[in-house]
Amino acid sequence: MKIGLFFGSFNPIHIGHLIIANVMQDQTDLDEVWFVVSPQNPFKARKTLLHEHDRLKMVELAIADHFFFRASDVEFHMPKPSYTIDTLTYLSVQHPQHDFKLIVGGDNLTHFHKWKNHEQILEHYGLYVYPRPGESPSLEHPNVRFVAAPLMDISATFIRDSIKSNHSVRYLLHEKVEEYIRDRKLYF
Repeated sequence: MKIGLFFGSFNPIHIGHLIIANVMQDQTDLDEVWFVVSPQNPFKARKTLLHEHDRLKMVELAIADHFFFRASDVEFHMPKPSYTIDTLTYLSVQHPQHDFKLIVGGDNLTHFHKWKNHEQILEHYGLYVYPRPGESPSLEHPNVRFVAAPLMDISATFIRDSIKSNHSVRYLLHEKVEEYIRDRKLYF
C-alpha cells in the first residue's frame, strides 16, 4: 500500500488537518494517511505542547470514524527530538510492504533544505505538498507532487488561545476532540 505520513504536533488536531488528510487520501493515489504524532518538533518550542499521550488520544478521537486514517505513536519510542528521516527509515524497516510518502504544507518547502538528510527523503520517499496561504512553493524534483487542496489557515495557537479565553471553538475541532479538551480542562 501507498501510505501518506502526515507528521505534526497536533496540539490540538483540528478540522484543517482532517480536511487536508482527506483530500490527500481521496484525491491522490494514497491508500491511507497515517497521522504521526511528534513528541517534539526540532523547530518548535516545547513549552506550549500538551503531553504526547493527550495529543495522540485527540488524533484517535478525531479519526475514529475514517477507515483510511491511522494514528501513529512511532516517534514516542524514538530518540528526541525526532527527525523525519529516522522515522521514515524505521517505518520502512518495520513495514517493508508499504511505500511511504511524506505529506507537507507548501510552507515547509522554504526550509526543507535544512531538514536532516532532506536529499534522502526526496530520493527514497518523496513529498506530497498541499498549498498554504501566502506561499508559492516550488521544488523541481520528480518525487515532489503538488496536490490541489483547500487553502487552510487554521491556527492551533488561535484555538488554544480561544479555549484559554473560554471562547467557542465549534467547527474548528472535531466534536469528540473538543469534548476531550473540555472534560480534561486542557489549554486552560
